[in-house]
Amino acid sequence: MDDPEVAALYALVAERLKQAHARVHALNVSADAKTALTRQLLIVTETAKRDLPGAARRLSRFVQDLDEGRPPVD
Repeated sequence: MDDPEVAALYALVAERLKQAHARVHALNVSADAKTALTRQLLIVTETAKRDLPGAARRLSRFVQDLDEGRPPVD
């Protein structure tokens, strides 16, 4: 990873994923809902391996839904 911008985006996505996992863990929802949310975060992690900007956008939408009190359960 020679591009500093890409490295910075990876670091940002990694930190935001860590924070999102902590938020999901702290939610007062059923175990099934937490499992579904955690799966969504794992999909973001996998997406980051091949489409980092797409993963960042998906994670931003996920966090926005949490911020607005709408757990993003598909």
